Amino acid sequence: MAKAELDINNLPYADGDFFAFEQLLSDKERDRLSEIRTWLDREVRPIAVDCWNRGEFPMELIPKLAELDVMSPVHRQGYSNLFAGIVHAEFTRADTSIATFMGVHDGLFTGSIEALASEEQKEAWLPDIYAMKKIGAFGLTEPLGGSDVAGGTRTTAQKDGDTWILNGAKRWIGNATFSDYVVIYARDVADNQVKAFLVDTTLPGYRATKIENKISLRTVQNADIVLENVVVPDSHKLAGGNSFRDTNKVLKVTRLAVAWQAVGQQLAAFDVARRYAVERHQFGRPLASFQLVQEQLVKILGNAVSSMGMMVRLSQLEDAGVAKDEQSALAKAFTTARMRESVAIGRSLLGGNGIVTDYEIAKIFADAEAIYSYEGTYEINTLVTGRAITGISAIV
Repeated sequence: MAKAELDINNLPYADGDFFAFEQLLSDKERDRLSEIRTWLDREVRPIAVDCWNRGEFPMELIPKLAELDVMSPVHRQGYSNLFAGIVHAEFTRADTSIATFMGVHDGLFTGSIEALASEEQKEAWLPDIYAMKKIGAFGLTEPLGGSDVAGGTRTTAQKDGDTWILNGAKRWIGNATFSDYVVIYARDVADNQVKAFLVDTTLPGYRATKIENKISLRTVQNADIVLENVVVPDSHKLAGGNSFRDTNKVLKVTRLAVAWQAVGQQLAAFDVARRYAVERHQFGRPLASFQLVQEQLVKILGNAVSSMGMMVRLSQLEDAGVAKDEQSALAKAFTTARMRESVAIGRSLLGGNGIVTDYEIAKIFADAEAIYSYEGTYEINTLVTGRAITGISAIV
């Protein structure tokens, strides 16, 4: 067999886009996507496994990300939600931890400012946030509140003249060990409504402690946050963040982004497993020459393509302004379930080499568990969808 026939990078479907979904992007968007992919290959992939193994975030990457200028592609740069979704998938394909960092800073944190701040607040805060001179975090989940945090937020906010006094705790807050700001969602003791505040992390009474011993997203600096009588000026209460319904404006979009991450994870598993199957020889033949191995690769690809098809349509609905919460919920549930299967197949295909990070798939496999859980668990998103199709809530 000629050597050229074994160059898997030059095969027609080397990028995993089996149904050519990327052709739906504009020429400008495809050119920009190619530019971002090249950057990810150069700056992220070579360091991803080492950072993950050490559990350390590459701070030197932040100015490079700022120079790449990928912040808020829809609101700020006028790109489509489809383009933004595919870019998020590509970040995840390169490294889930860096994609999650961007999902927190650009999606949850910046998204909160874009959706809930007043125009005056946006003018004051967004320039430095977009330029990544100020890094943000998103404080919603609590030690005793995850899926039920909508009605059970324990962190409190009490108005005191022209200030607010915040008390409570948050958990699993990405970026919070080094962020300049964190948007804290707290229950106003006066009216029992959840409100949003931009909190400077240098304020007295604010403390963030890194969560250790994770098996997933080890590069992400998740933290436990404690707020003890943190005094926040009234000017830093987000003008449009006055109830949990307002918070859902942010979560609907970021849930969509996490579903795109599930696509990226599957493409990453496909990349590693396909290359390994072609290059690894057993019984004197490439693994890829065995029928069962080809079936496994096609299963990963089928899961990825079906997930991507759902996300393409949902992104189009978002671009048209008609996407619904329950559609994002179904997408997150479906794509992450397919992702879990895909990364497990990929890990299995590598055999013993699949349990060490040297071959990447072990990191991909472990990181998938975080994606499966955050931005609404599979079970909760299933019940949100079930409520939409039956009219009956099964959520207590």
